[in-house]
Amino acid sequence: MRVAKEDVEIKLELPGVVVRQHRDFGDVGGYGRISGEYFTLAAGVDTTPLFQGLEGNLCQCPHWGYVLSGRITTTDVDGLQETVSANDLFHWPPGHNVHVDDDAEIVMFSPQHEHTEVIDHMIEKTR
Repeated sequence: MRVAKEDVEIKLELPGVVVRQHRDFGDVGGYGRISGEYFTLAAGVDTTPLFQGLEGNLCQCPHWGYVLSGRITTTDVDGLQETVSANDLFHWPPGHNVHVDDDAEIVMFSPQHEHTEVIDHMIEKTR
């Protein structure tokens, strides 16, 4: 399946943030359907306020992805931090927050049901 970036639906757009999600991108067994996602994020974006109210105030959805450009630091439930940069592959397990260190663009693949719930939660937080 091929999907051009401009054909992936914009689900959330805020100053410095564009979240695109293409549902039904594939199936990964135990997780069911996955979505393919492009995120465009400005330096300084921090998901902490957007994740307030989720379990542990953290994103509880795993993600697998690739950093096209920029630099992003995640903090997990234990406070451990990891930074990914341009050309890195990454896996973020459930229980994380994200801080954008440098303007970034990433491609992610996520369990569709779980991540749609997180995206919907973020949308509600911005209303």
